[in-house]
Amino acid sequence: MKRSGYIIIGIIAVIVIYFVVAYNSLVKKDETVKNTWNEVQNAYQRRMDLVPSLVNVVKGLTNYEQTTLVDVTTARSKAASVDVSNISATAYNQQAAAQDALAASSNRLLVSIERYPDLKGTDAFRGLQVQLEGTERRIKFARKDFNAAIADYTSSVRSFPTNIVAGITGFQPKDGFQADAGTDKSVEIKF
Repeated sequence: MKRSGYIIIGIIAVIVIYFVVAYNSLVKKDETVKNTWNEVQNAYQRRMDLVPSLVNVVKGLTNYEQTTLVDVTTARSKAASVDVSNISATAYNQQAAAQDALAASSNRLLVSIERYPDLKGTDAFRGLQVQLEGTERRIKFARKDFNAAIADYTSSVRSFPTNIVAGITGFQPKDGFQADAGTDKSVEIKF
């Protein structure tokens, strides 16, 4: 009888230890998801800080199409107004849509600038253009890292027996960034 009591206590201890380890692992993965989402926001903020500088340099060097500048400014305002305090698929989609609109406006700005060779040749513009391209690259990698963190977290939440711990403690699978419909088609740029 004593031996079976020790076995039962040992089994309970193993279950408790597994529960604690699994819970702590889920917490760490959830924090990684939040951290990588913050990195995406950081990259978006860099874009929003950089675009006005680019616009001001361009504005100061030429009298080109005012609607392009208005589009960029409007897209930046919309991107800045999205509430990202809640990490959810809806928040991702709203943020992604606003940021995609800002990127599209920025790209139209770059295409318009291509028409002005004197502008293209300035060191200031070239430096800002390189920074904008670097920012887009940072956003790409931040999104990639975020999706990897989401995949790792969701895999743990859905895997047995961790899914039992996740269900008891309220951890739910999360969705990452997904490509918008039509992004598999090449973009046509017309001059």
